[in-house]
Amino acid sequence: MVINTFFRIFLPKDKIFYELFEDVAGTLTIMGDKLKELVNEPDFDNRSKLIQEIEDLEHVNDDYTHKIFTELGKNFITPFDREDIHYLATALDDIADYIYSSAKKINFYRVNPNDIGIQKMADLIAFGCKEVQKAVVELRNMKNMRQITDALVAINSIENQGDDIFDMSIERLFATEPDAKEVIKKREIYQVLEIVTDKCEDAGNVIESIIVKYA
Repeated sequence: MVINTFFRIFLPKDKIFYELFEDVAGTLTIMGDKLKELVNEPDFDNRSKLIQEIEDLEHVNDDYTHKIFTELGKNFITPFDREDIHYLATALDDIADYIYSSAKKINFYRVNPNDIGIQKMADLIAFGCKEVQKAVVELRNMKNMRQITDALVAINSIENQGDDIFDMSIERLFATEPDAKEVIKKREIYQVLEIVTDKCEDAGNVIESIIVKYA
């Protein structure tokens, strides 16, 4: 702990990593809200516009992630372990990738998203992105540990709820959907949406590892 305190003296004054992580997390929150809006939009063309917005945001986050890796190569001193910076950047990027993937599949498969399972999963994802953002923002100072731990508990709960909704949705799908093609398409969408909640938990686990080391 003394060593950690010593190295903190030499942290970059611009704190570029914190800024980039906060930019990524902020974009994820917007993506989560857009996904929630998408699954409640009945019009195919309007959904297409929202999907394009989600894709644009995913590209924005790709740029932020690239900048994080570039800075990682340039800076000898980092705010926390280089491996943790890499893991967190990758975990956040995965959330964005799978949000976009799930949004794209809805119109690609021409699935009506007016489905309780899809909509509940989108609600969870939007909530999960907000909790991830809360935790990421608090990494800058690590003063409000209660805020971080509360967010991490919420993220873990979201992942568990995602598993439950996935199981119930699959059970309902096989019980009520007579069209085999619709079963295949909706099952894949459920799977990708559930993966987003897994990726939120992955990001939470990295953040937990960081605060255990440095708080």
